[in-house]
Amino acid sequence: MAKKATAKVTKAVSSHSASELKTKTPDQLRDSLVALKKEAFNLRFQQATGQLENTSRMRTVRRDVARIMTVLNLKAAEAAIAN
Repeated sequence: MAKKATAKVTKAVSSHSASELKTKTPDQLRDSLVALKKEAFNLRFQQATGQLENTSRMRTVRRDVARIMTVLNLKAAEAAIAN
C-alpha cells in the first residue's frame, strides 16, 4: 500500500513564561490572547475532523491562554489600586 501524503501544519511551540508576559503591555497581551484563542479553535476543529497530530499542543495553548488572562487581570487590579 502506498503511504498517504499529508501536509503537516506545525506552529512554533512557544510557551509563554509568566515573567515574559509581565513585561508586555496590555495591548500586546490582548493580541496574543486573540491569536491563541484562534489557534485553540483551529486545534479543536482539527481534532473533530481527525486531522490533529500533536494533541499536546491543545494543552499548551489552553495553559498559555490562562497565563495571559491571569497577567491581564493582575495588571487591571494594579491599575485599579493605583487610581
